[in-house]
Amino acid sequence: MYGKATRVSRNAKRRICWWLSVRTRVAAFVALALIAFTQAEDTRKSGFDFMQPATQALQKDDAQNPAMLWVKDGQSLWSKPDGAAAKSCVNCHGEISRMRGVATRYPAYSSTQKKVINLSQQINLCRVEQQRAPSWPPEHESLLGLEAAIGKESRELPIKPPAQPQRNEAQKRGETLFNQRVGQVDLSCSDCHDNLAGKKLGGNTIPQGHATGYPIYRLEWQSVGSLQRRLRGCMTAVRAEPYAFGASELIDLEAYLAKRATGMKLESPGVRP
Repeated sequence: MYGKATRVSRNAKRRICWWLSVRTRVAAFVALALIAFTQAEDTRKSGFDFMQPATQALQKDDAQNPAMLWVKDGQSLWSKPDGAAAKSCVNCHGEISRMRGVATRYPAYSSTQKKVINLSQQINLCRVEQQRAPSWPPEHESLLGLEAAIGKESRELPIKPPAQPQRNEAQKRGETLFNQRVGQVDLSCSDCHDNLAGKKLGGNTIPQGHATGYPIYRLEWQSVGSLQRRLRGCMTAVRAEPYAFGASELIDLEAYLAKRATGMKLESPGVRP
């Protein structure tokens, strides 16, 4: 009886081991299939991928990237006291290296402003409330410099918008605007950046519309500029009245573009034609 029971026990153990082995192999296969499917489905490309090698080289080499001049200015401003409070960014935040990851989360909902704001607006908010200094106007070199310096600290990190109900609403409004035809040319953002991505326009390749490198240095501008400047430029190109800097519509578009680029690496400060 003992020998028979032992044989039964051994057979049961073999069946259990075989079953566990099969389950492990199946689970591993499913996991690999899901990874392969996810990777195969993600056909997103940064604007960097559509640029000429010479322009790509400018962005990749900090010694050649002209936007680094703005970054250097921003790094200096970080530790410079200003305003009636005679405070610097360092007084509240510490060294700028502690800003790693911050730029990947904007636009985000501000509990003090009761609305979604972008990074440049947050910088100005700190400037007014903490330093008691006047806010910088849109596209001010110092504002762009600080934004570029903060962005550089998050370079190569994945864009990761926070999960906020207010931000989700902004994204939805931004998606509507992205697909809405405007201007005398009667085009939407989607018409170019979804339907015509990869084709040529004015000698340049149309990118997919992923805002991964802002603020950027554009060779056309010979300067660093914000994403809002680029959005306004697109509106002008289709002969539409551009929204004012800081308009809620532009913030909504920025929020949606961040959603489109979720998981892609931040390249700030980028270089574009």
